[in-house]
Amino acid sequence: MGDHICSSFLKKGYEVVAVDKKQSNYNLNKAKFTFCQASPVEKIAYADIMERYHFDTVIHLACTADNDLDSIITESAIKENDKCNEFIYHLAIATEVKQFILVSTTQVYQIPKFREPLHEDDFTKPFTNYAKLKAASEQKLSSVIGRRPDMTVAILRIPPIYTKDFCANLEAKITDPKDKTKFIYQSGEYSFHMCCLYNLVDFLLNFVQTAFENNNLTGVYNVADKYPIMASEIIEYMKKYHRLGIVLQKNAPNTSLKTIQNMIGSKEMKTNYRFLDLTKIMNNTMFDTTKAAKLCSFRWDINNIK
Repeated sequence: MGDHICSSFLKKGYEVVAVDKKQSNYNLNKAKFTFCQASPVEKIAYADIMERYHFDTVIHLACTADNDLDSIITESAIKENDKCNEFIYHLAIATEVKQFILVSTTQVYQIPKFREPLHEDDFTKPFTNYAKLKAASEQKLSSVIGRRPDMTVAILRIPPIYTKDFCANLEAKITDPKDKTKFIYQSGEYSFHMCCLYNLVDFLLNFVQTAFENNNLTGVYNVADKYPIMASEIIEYMKKYHRLGIVLQKNAPNTSLKTIQNMIGSKEMKTNYRFLDLTKIMNNTMFDTTKAAKLCSFRWDINNIK
């Protein structure tokens, strides 16, 4: 995520400083790009970096599951995240950052029983470790920075991302968490709302530019594809661009009370970022992107992904 976001801002002529605990060669030697190596808990290193560069904009991607972390989100990852957030938020205030953007997750929402799109002001109920990690980041951001008149503060809630090469999140939607076989229920006309990475990039570019001209953009934004992706589309996509193997066709999922209780009690369900909840697979949960669509067309999807 960080590599592609940095690359896109560089192409638009921005000066970019990337900070991570390990170096990537993706943007190495590009003009106007600087890499600083630092772990999220190294306060002195971050203080030095932020005081040295006096950033106009900070995009905070710390502890994104598709970057430095495995699909299993451990308690130690949550603790590391909690340690880094508060001092980074205070540093943003101290160094007079004009825009602060936190990338969060749609997993923080309480998933409804009915097929109504989730809005930014709907109830949150983080259940998984990753959702709790991001919810804590959101809460700390609100308590430390809040609505400062001199800073535009945005929280972006995104569902699992994908690109043409990175398909782990797509593949997880057709993988049985119990035996890891690939499957589809009936004809696959149930869907998942996801986010092509380039839709996130487009939104960030437009938000940053617009926020310099309009400081009334503080708030929470759902950032996702324009339309959900059907399971049948994922199957066809994987067959076209990646190796897939045998796909089993199954009847409707078991949603008995016993099955639901077993799922809720599953340790993997709480710790695995990509765990597929079979009891909610037919919910077709959507996220309302009306607010974010004022700044971005969300033109990318599984059919035109580059």
